[in-house]
Amino acid sequence: MATTRTLFDQELAELKSGVVRMGSMVEQAIAESMRALVDRNNALAKEVIARDQEVNELHRLLRERAFMIMATQQPVARDLRLIVSFQHMVLELERMGDHAVGIARAALRLNDLPQLKPYIDLPKMAEITESQVHEILGAVIEADQDKARAIAERDDEVDTLYHKIWDELVGFMIQDPANVQRAAILLFLAKDLERIADRVTNIAEDVVFLHTGRIVELS
Repeated sequence: MATTRTLFDQELAELKSGVVRMGSMVEQAIAESMRALVDRNNALAKEVIARDQEVNELHRLLRERAFMIMATQQPVARDLRLIVSFQHMVLELERMGDHAVGIARAALRLNDLPQLKPYIDLPKMAEITESQVHEILGAVIEADQDKARAIAERDDEVDTLYHKIWDELVGFMIQDPANVQRAAILLFLAKDLERIADRVTNIAEDVVFLHTGRIVELS
């Protein structure tokens, strides 16, 4: 017969598994939203937007499960930190999903217009953020705070590309007013990617909090 602690551990494991599953969905959404832009694939962009409902629903279910565990199991100390951290992680992942939708919507607006410039730095930026999401999920699974800290440090790479893209697109706007609409959409798209990287850093801070009980700033 399972003990109360065994059942509690099972519930925590299921909650953790849900966080990882949600992260995988978001990782896919980031990759596909960028591919929709690069390949000018409106159908794929619409798929990303439609599937966001699945991310939102999983977010709701995981938050409800976390509240239920706290209400029925009365966790203390590290168990409580774990549940609170998981709640924050799913919130960050849900917002990452929103940013992926923002990229897909930008693709829909841009794909039917003449391409302003070759997409080089934006796909690089997306590749880094996508890998950050993938790696931070590994840090969550392994409960590895050193790995989480290392992943957070990669935010500088994203910021560097973001500022490079910003300067280039503002240059296009100054050069010709006809470029303003497309350049502005691309700027918002780049901002979505930059925010995803910021949210990865927030999850990295959650992983550190799990181990130390201290809230740290890794940005």
